Amino acid sequence: MPTTNMAVAAAFRTTLELFETGVELMRQNLRRSQPEAGDAEIERRLHAWLRERPGAESGDSPGRSIDVNTRLA
Repeated sequence: MPTTNMAVAAAFRTTLELFETGVELMRQNLRRSQPEAGDAEIERRLHAWLRERPGAESGDSPGRSIDVNTRLA
């Protein structure tokens, strides 16, 4: 049976994998929508999207905030 620390580590790894998948999907979306853009321009647009997407100003997506101390306890 996994310990709490192992479960939290597994959940965090999954979160990072999902984030990486989302970034790659957005990169592909930018390439499809901007076929004339070079690699540097795609990366610039991707970084801008990461900073400016809805909810980015709060460091998260829109929705209710949760207290991770009680959520992961």
